[in-house]
Formats: sequence, C-alpha cells, structure tokens
Amino acid sequence: MTSTSPISPVSSPETISVLAVDDNVIVRTGLVSLLEAADGITVVAEASNGAEALERAREHRPDIVLLDVRMPVRDGVSTVEDLAETAKVIMLTHTEDADIIRTALRKGAAGYLVHGHFSADELERALTEVAHGTGTPLSPVAATAALQAVRSDPGDTPARASHTDLGLTEREAEVLEAISRGLNNRVISQELFLTEKTVKNHINRIFRKLGVTTRAEAIARWNGVGPNTGAPR
Repeated sequence: MTSTSPISPVSSPETISVLAVDDNVIVRTGLVSLLEAADGITVVAEASNGAEALERAREHRPDIVLLDVRMPVRDGVSTVEDLAETAKVIMLTHTEDADIIRTALRKGAAGYLVHGHFSADELERALTEVAHGTGTPLSPVAATAALQAVRSDPGDTPARASHTDLGLTEREAEVLEAISRGLNNRVISQELFLTEKTVKNHINRIFRKLGVTTRAEAIARWNGVGPNTGAPR
C-alpha cells in the first residue's frame, strides 16, 4: 500500500523503496499498481510535481525516484539534480526530446525510460540494476536521442570513453563502435571479417565488462553518457 504519512515504512534490506512522480494521476496510479505487484519493490510515496517530489524525498528517503519530465509547478529536468543528492533518479516519461534526455542524464539521472518502450519485467529489472549500481537503463529511443545529441554537439558533450578505460580489447571496441552506428550482427560480421557467432561472443563479453544488458546501455557507456563512465566493471 502506498504510504502518504510523514514516516515511511521500514523496508527490508532486499526491498527497493520508490517515490513515483507524475502529474497525470491515471498514469501514476497505473505505475504504482504495477510496481506494487512486483516482488522486492515498495512505493513509499507519490508526488504530482517536482516541488512535491523534493518534499516527499526528504520525508521518505526512497532508494529510487521515478520522475516525469513535464509537470506543473516544477518540472522533472529542473528537479533531477536536487533529487539525485538523496536518491537515484530514473526519468519515466513520454518525452523523447534529445536535448531533454541529454540534460537529464547530465544532471544526474541514472536512467531514462520512455512509456511504451519497456515491459513490466524490464521496468523491474531497471529498478534493480539502478538500486544496485549495475546498470544505466535507457529505452532504445532515449539511447538513440542521446547518441544523436553527442554527435551533433561534440564540443559540449562528454568525451567518448577509450576502450582501455572500459576494460575492452581493441576488437571489442571495434564491435562496440559498430553497434553505436546502428549496425546489426550480420553487417558487423561482414565489416570486420568475422563470423556472426564470433560477433555475438564479443557482444556478450562487452556486456559483461560494462555491466549492461542491452545495446542501448552499451552505446550510452561508449559515448560517455550515464554513471561510472570510464570505469571498467
């Protein structure tokens, strides 16, 4: 049950506590119902705008804040930096604007998920990964937008991580660079003169080394977007 009292329930060490922030009460109610049906996740509070979110975060100290972008009083992008001081923030929104995605990630968002581009299981996994510091969940559309922003404004974006900083071999770096250009395994195998099976093996090793589970997350790490960039896992 969602708590609205000043004192949040005591969570077990395995439980991930969440603050759900969205001005659309229908969307927020559906999100809360979805989260509370998952094992190991509890919604400790809700908020309808950024100002309320800061108050609830101070009261309840959640592990993760799920934060919408466009809201009255104070929007999500202007709030994420303050929220990130006390909790890990995942933007959860319909907004696909590249500049907003880039700004939210730079201000401290630990992930960016777009409604309609993830399943209930993927959302649960995203919360677990962020809570444990093992992933940077990005919906494919968000990863693409972030990558486009990096390419269109290279002078105002983080430098691409080197393959040695990420713990990758030169060949793995070549594969990841090809992935970042949107190439599929078949085209990568042709370009690098490898078998598709070898490409898949390289990708599996890349995912393990970067601590990611999707191409979108790997691309984000490669392009200097997201936490722990430049640190091998």
